[in-house]
Amino acid sequence: MVDDPTHRILAPTVAARFDQGRYYRAKIGYVLLATEQTVQDDVMRLRPDGVGMHFSRAPIPDSITNATLAAQVEYLAPCAASLLPDGSLDVIYYACTSGSLVIGEQRVHDELNKGAPGARATSLISGVIRAIKEVGARKIVVATPYLDEINAREVVYLEQAGIEVLSISGLNLEKDSDMVRVAPDFIAEFALSVDRSDADAIFVSCGALRTLDVIDEIENRAGKPVIASNQAMIWDTLRHAEIDDQFHGFGTLFSRY
Repeated sequence: MVDDPTHRILAPTVAARFDQGRYYRAKIGYVLLATEQTVQDDVMRLRPDGVGMHFSRAPIPDSITNATLAAQVEYLAPCAASLLPDGSLDVIYYACTSGSLVIGEQRVHDELNKGAPGARATSLISGVIRAIKEVGARKIVVATPYLDEINAREVVYLEQAGIEVLSISGLNLEKDSDMVRVAPDFIAEFALSVDRSDADAIFVSCGALRTLDVIDEIENRAGKPVIASNQAMIWDTLRHAEIDDQFHGFGTLFSRY
């Protein structure tokens, strides 16, 4: 005879007691590229206590071109929907600089909100533009790992947002798996090599680059603000979530604004 275990199941004698949970300050969702190997670590490095960081990944081959980035649009809504389906996300973010400018901010935000309608939707290019303007920069130089076809799109996008791009220089890398291996000390030298005396700030574009590791070094040597994709992204998501924590060692943007 098979023993029936149900007779050993007892009704609870007390009701569960709840608190606000581990992430009582805010919950932020990030949609990453499937190839991403830098963004998630950078986000967790600057995660304040009480703030939840949640991640999903959108399919893409190991090839970063205008065409592969444009194809990301169909994955944004389902990726957003996969994050905290209880609707408790405060902010939903597309964590790709080039992808968000190729698709366009408004389309990105609309797609993210299809999947997470209760969250504030934004994107990495939105965060970059906001950060550049926050530090008071009007004229910038840009260093990227991208192909020239993406660089050309980036110049147009930034200038349409009211930011003058004095010059842009790219490494013409196509594979994300190469971008993540660009050495931080080289990133610093590359950023400084594109600087000009008439530039208000240096922008190092791309979340795959480990610019966060050397951003203070670049600022100290250049004597001006440096905006890096992941720095701007984390700052932007926190400020959208009404988290005003400041961090030192990661550029003027985080220590002053």
